[in-house]
Amino acid sequence: MGLFGARLIDGQSVDLDGLPIRLKVNPRARRLSLRIDPRTGEAVATAPSVRSLKDAVRFAGAHRAWLARRLAARRQTPPLAGEGTLSVFGETWRLELGGRRPRFESGVLLGCGDDAVDPQLVQRALRAAALTWFATRVAAHCAQLAVATPTVAVTDTRSRWGSCSRATMGGRPKIRLSWRLALAPPEVADYVAAHECAHLLEGNHGPRFWALVKGLIGDPAPHRNYLRCNGPALHAFGRDHV
Repeated sequence: MGLFGARLIDGQSVDLDGLPIRLKVNPRARRLSLRIDPRTGEAVATAPSVRSLKDAVRFAGAHRAWLARRLAARRQTPPLAGEGTLSVFGETWRLELGGRRPRFESGVLLGCGDDAVDPQLVQRALRAAALTWFATRVAAHCAQLAVATPTVAVTDTRSRWGSCSRATMGGRPKIRLSWRLALAPPEVADYVAAHECAHLLEGNHGPRFWALVKGLIGDPAPHRNYLRCNGPALHAFGRDHV
């Protein structure tokens, strides 16, 4: 019995010409969708009902080339290994063992572990570097927008690169940004910072919002495209080692 003659169920994995696809039913979904699970690296096809799972498989088949490109990008994630290098906001740093107190000094990320690179130590250093870098960029963008600088925090959410909570009841607004953007080109990370700063004035994604973003960093299209193509690799960084 062929694939489309078989009964498909929620959670089932199917082979699409050598590409495994996990099927998922989400009754709240309004349409068919495809994504790469940032935790497992699986391609996931979502449908609103069990009856429409066959349509989800057909949909995945029509976009197989796109899925293959995304999975290939994820596999390009740089390994964490002793004496390797890491690009942080566009600057290259050499990973070096010798203790468990990570710190950036003279082109070297020291203290990455005792006998082998510890991904958690590297991530700790990246979080600290990201917080410092983003705090500076957010302050600069807010000054240009003539708005008060919000509290800045770094996160590791898998659904978004940043978020903005506007001030309520006299509190300060807060911007959260993914520390994984430290691994992206600095202009891409800066786009996300500018994006969230623009939300301090415009809560939606209408023309006025995009005009603010463009005024801060220029055309956002190349940066958005970078995140679409390379986002899986950024999310995968270090996860296979933890």
